[in-house]
Amino acid sequence: MNNNQFIFFSGKGGVGKTSMACTTAVRHADEGRRTLIVTTDPAANLSDVFEQPIGHKITPIANVDNLWAMEIDGDQATEEYIDRAMSPIREAFPPQMVAVMEEQMSGPCTAEVAAFDRFVDFLEPGMAVDDSHNGSGPSPMPPFDTIVFDTAPTGHTIRLLELPSEWTESINAAEEGSGQTCIGPTAAIQDAKQKYERAMLTLRDSAQTTFTFVLHPEATAIKETKRAINELGKLGIHTHQLIVNGLIPPAATQNALFAGRHQMQAGYMDQIARELPLPAQHMYLLDGEIKGVERLRQVGRLLFDGADYKTAVNGSVSPGQLVDSVPNGIASASPLPRLHPNGQSRTIFFAGKGGVGKTVASCITAVWLARQGYKTLLLTTDPAAHLADVLEVPVGDDPQPVPGQDNLWATNIDPKAVAAVYKKRILDDARQRGRPEAAIKVMAEELESPCTEEIAAFDQFIDYATQDNWDVIVFDTAPTGHTLRMLELPLDWSKQIDVKVFASVDTVAADDVAKQRFDKVINMMRDPHLSTFAFVMYPESTPIIEAYRASEELQTVGITPGLVMANLIIPPEAADTAYTQSRRTMQQNYLGEIAERFATPIVQIPLLPYEVKGLTMLTELGEQIYGQG
Repeated sequence: MNNNQFIFFSGKGGVGKTSMACTTAVRHADEGRRTLIVTTDPAANLSDVFEQPIGHKITPIANVDNLWAMEIDGDQATEEYIDRAMSPIREAFPPQMVAVMEEQMSGPCTAEVAAFDRFVDFLEPGMAVDDSHNGSGPSPMPPFDTIVFDTAPTGHTIRLLELPSEWTESINAAEEGSGQTCIGPTAAIQDAKQKYERAMLTLRDSAQTTFTFVLHPEATAIKETKRAINELGKLGIHTHQLIVNGLIPPAATQNALFAGRHQMQAGYMDQIARELPLPAQHMYLLDGEIKGVERLRQVGRLLFDGADYKTAVNGSVSPGQLVDSVPNGIASASPLPRLHPNGQSRTIFFAGKGGVGKTVASCITAVWLARQGYKTLLLTTDPAAHLADVLEVPVGDDPQPVPGQDNLWATNIDPKAVAAVYKKRILDDARQRGRPEAAIKVMAEELESPCTEEIAAFDQFIDYATQDNWDVIVFDTAPTGHTLRMLELPLDWSKQIDVKVFASVDTVAADDVAKQRFDKVINMMRDPHLSTFAFVMYPESTPIIEAYRASEELQTVGITPGLVMANLIIPPEAADTAYTQSRRTMQQNYLGEIAERFATPIVQIPLLPYEVKGLTMLTELGEQIYGQG
């Protein structure tokens, strides 16, 4: 077992990073190492796995000596970060200047910066702290032998790891110009600059740090892992290992459905061995969920000791009473009114925990709508875009017709590509309006900040959403926490524009136009006749809880869920062994919970013995779940 001080878990969303990270943390603690597990994932669920409250403070885990956990809360971390950065400024500058600087720090990237800033504290020697004394500041805590980081999905994680170098560039540029950045005044973050540089040295040190990539034996997960390893290599991080999760256990292959999936996985296991020649551990798909300390110890025996599957989990889950239907009512209502444009354009957003099948669900829906005769645009702003893999056709930066399917166009909004265009457009517009060169220089500095890519990607989406030439736009979104921040960006921008308008500070026509443009999209998102938010989830506890949290947060900005897509449902005829009965029983019980939590129609996407790829399969699945139309 790896005994490095810092162990990072990464990989495509939904592959079991949290389960594997928690299993590893429990094993280290049981072996007598003082262990902390911490997550920077905006959709944190350590509390769900350990079945106890945790939150934004270092919390001892019940029934495990030597183990503590913390979920970094983005909002609280942001407040702490701004207060820490602005405290010396408030004492040294007049209130008017302080107000301007605080507005400067209200930009969309501050939460991400603050969460990373808090996370970096744990990489500092002697910086492990006890935050349980809220209000009185952190107090020293004995150092940990192992710190396990349950990180966000790969694309988001990579951007987090790139931030220290981007911040350094932004700080250096700002020092030569206005002295401000979107993450605060340079004078207030000089100490942070050195801290982030030290953090990168730690991440690159193979004697201290290991990155464990969790993946399923599937094409998209292999591709994502290779991409992530390549990106980390560019940052000088080269210490990697694998956990291949979700393997069908031998006993389950008596069932035709799982025998087919086992055969599919065997081919991908060969591909992993060829293309990812790294130290690897293997983990079976269990007959029930991984929740609770004793279950984590069972998983540890499989993962670290090579225990026999039946011995490790024997008696852990009983088949129980098989339920064959979802409760009646709105859950069984037709989803079609939430999909058809009905004479107006409609935007359908697919949201949910990373890796639950949003891309598959969005592709099935877009193909079905196109076949109904609607001019349909399928797009994603997810940095780990997989539209091309599922459609099995090239998908570029501009909308192009999908070969073989009339009425369907697809595009991948590349954040890096659109950021370059966005920067040029903003600066060119400023020059045309006669802004002085000094002001343009300040704007250029601002546009080099780490949040510009995310803003630019969403700005590009707004362009498509305000066009009148699409009947339906199907939006395959990024994982939940990231998606929510993107959806809140227009609100943040509008608030900032409002501040400028009501303060009568440098108001220009361009700001008014921008505000109208953002308001139009915000109102569209809130109107159920124009937009549908479809939450995709497995029928398991963690994806349901995360989707419910996300839906609650959306409702605070006036957006109500319109549809649930329950993915990977075992058909009743396939539940013909104890293993499949146990998993189907679990799924059916959770379908009941979904129906209670979400007042929407529920669409069930069946588990198949192979991956969902290609227009033929997407067409067949669309007709199976939505009908002929």
